[in-house]
Amino acid sequence: MSHAASVHSLWTLAADPPREIPAPHIEYAQLAPTLIVLGGAVLGILVEAFLPRRARYHAQLLLSVVGLAAAFAAVVALAAGGHAGEKARIAAMGAVAVDGPALFLQGTILLVSLVAVFTFAERRLDPAAHGNRVDSFAAQGSAVPGGEAEQAAVKAGFTTTEVFPLALFAVGGMLVFPAANDLLTLFVALEVFSLPLYVLCALARRQRLLSQESAVKYFLLGAFSSAFLLFGVALLYGYAGTVTYSGIAEVVSGTTRTVDPALASTMGNDALLLIGGALVLMGLLFKVGAVPFHMWTPDVYQGAPTPVTGFMAAATKIAGFGALLRLLYVVLPGMRWDWRPVMWGVAIVTMLLGAVVAVTQTDVKRLLAYSSIAHAGFILAGVIAASPDGVSSVLFYLAAYSFVTLGAFSVVTLVRDAGGEATHLSKWAGLGRRSPLVAAVFAVFLLAFAGIPLTSGFAGKFAVFKAAAQGGAGTLVIVGVLSSAIAAFFYIRVIVLMFFSEPKADGPTVAVPSALTSTAIAVGVAVTVVLGVAPQYFLDLAGQAGTFVR
Repeated sequence: MSHAASVHSLWTLAADPPREIPAPHIEYAQLAPTLIVLGGAVLGILVEAFLPRRARYHAQLLLSVVGLAAAFAAVVALAAGGHAGEKARIAAMGAVAVDGPALFLQGTILLVSLVAVFTFAERRLDPAAHGNRVDSFAAQGSAVPGGEAEQAAVKAGFTTTEVFPLALFAVGGMLVFPAANDLLTLFVALEVFSLPLYVLCALARRQRLLSQESAVKYFLLGAFSSAFLLFGVALLYGYAGTVTYSGIAEVVSGTTRTVDPALASTMGNDALLLIGGALVLMGLLFKVGAVPFHMWTPDVYQGAPTPVTGFMAAATKIAGFGALLRLLYVVLPGMRWDWRPVMWGVAIVTMLLGAVVAVTQTDVKRLLAYSSIAHAGFILAGVIAASPDGVSSVLFYLAAYSFVTLGAFSVVTLVRDAGGEATHLSKWAGLGRRSPLVAAVFAVFLLAFAGIPLTSGFAGKFAVFKAAAQGGAGTLVIVGVLSSAIAAFFYIRVIVLMFFSEPKADGPTVAVPSALTSTAIAVGVAVTVVLGVAPQYFLDLAGQAGTFVR
């Protein structure tokens, strides 16, 4: 009888009126920048599917530029409407923060991506193949390198126009990453921008095997780092019973009001917090290329198509540091004494290793890769300052650094010999005699990397080191200045090589770019000079944008 009764009670439970699932409340206007970019990416896929091959390149380029420009306009409109200040909110059911740092970083990512798309679309540099203009990307990504299918694709004049929607998907993920306000959104955004980058890295037209090798390395190491991040998220959830940033911060500071009885036994277990926080930090430090997690950087930067390297080096750094700042300042400010010593160590090792190993490099792209590792260390010094000045100095440094990087990699695409880009440093000897303008522009970027006054690099380093010194990290500043001096040595060495050594007879030629790459390089130079000569307005802008919404 009891069995029948229990079955009957199940029936009555099942017959209860269904529970209403509340519809989510989404602030579309505040999420407009991300939605516009992702919408453009989806449209780009439709263009690939339905337009004839001839029309795709121009359609994709137009779509990408319009999408990124519209998204940037949306960011500016939100900032002008006060969403960076008093109207800062948590949008999308607590998943995304719309505040000053988020909007500043999103605007920077969109501008950088807009310039990067120009370098993606460049078709003047390689000699025409079978009467067709070609860009930096493989004729057909799925063809075996050197195989018959590839030769047929080159002959037919195919071009991989999928790179534009892929880049837009990556940008969409990068826009969410620094604004994510819960750990699952952070993870989803990480995957959304990483997966397109893995594909883009494998699509170089020349040296395809090197390019595919770099993509596989990036993919495997990226999968490891995603796994660490996800495991950290699980532990933090066990610790706090929630994945939202504010919820975890409340449990850390001990001000939480409601405790779920199912989680009462694990909640507040500090081991979970420390290990989980460390694992999430590892995932983010991998993305910004800080030492012990930097090994992918030189290989991937060298193997990927140079326009992709420039895009990746600039935009991923911005997104990664934005997420790192939000995690440390919003989720874990109560653990400052725990994370600061660790980050001190990471920053010191990163600055020194990046600068010292760069001295031994013989390839321009690897040299810039190690220099980007050193710069990650400099930016970490600002993160460690743990003050409002620290946040605004990091924002300014990211904006300045990204355009210099993009400009430098755009110049690298111009120096060519019969095998494609001539990236070996010995080939750059005497470049200043051959084409003084290109060498002079590259010299400007190198001086900005070195942090010479009147360039954006100096203003950025000064702001970061000043914030770190005021935050009580004086030792860090001394190490930073020392590694800047080491780094200056190899930047200046390249300048000396270009201007004061004899050009070789069989040296590379400098290709004359179309307006697209010229624009990218010109924007890089302009930003470098303007932020170096008159940085105050932009420092103030970063200062106003330096407050996180809690």
